[in-house]
Amino acid sequence: MRVPNFLRRRESGSAVVEMALVAPVVLLLMFAIIEFSIIFFTTMSMQYAVREGARYGVTGRTDKDTSNKPARYQAMLNVMQNSSAGMYDMVSPVISVNGTSYPSSSNYSNSMFGKPGDIVVIRLDCSWTVKTPLLGAFFKNGKLNFSVAATMLNEDWDA
Repeated sequence: MRVPNFLRRRESGSAVVEMALVAPVVLLLMFAIIEFSIIFFTTMSMQYAVREGARYGVTGRTDKDTSNKPARYQAMLNVMQNSSAGMYDMVSPVISVNGTSYPSSSNYSNSMFGKPGDIVVIRLDCSWTVKTPLLGAFFKNGKLNFSVAATMLNEDWDA
């Protein structure tokens, strides 16, 4: 059975119209999946970074600080930054040690991570700005706030 010519012409643009209706939804879902993947990667990277910084710091070492007077806290921060796969600066972490928050580097000191034999809980409060439209509506002010932490016992070292 053959379709008459006048019926064929009426269907000639239907694929374009269907694509125009479906493409925005598919693209939004694709970008949302990509962004959730990046958020998951960022969370895991920051968890790894805080764990590596804590592991380094419990030994009391300062060799990762390249300043004239090496500081333990600066060495730990350098290890965290280097272990974060470039995500440290993107999430603007606020460091908390044993429940005390240190929002700016002016408050940092060598004593903030404890002395030998102390149990130290290091927590980073991070904020990720959601970039996918409509996805940001699910988060307060378009930001995802998350925390990562590590708890370790400081080893005995010469203070």
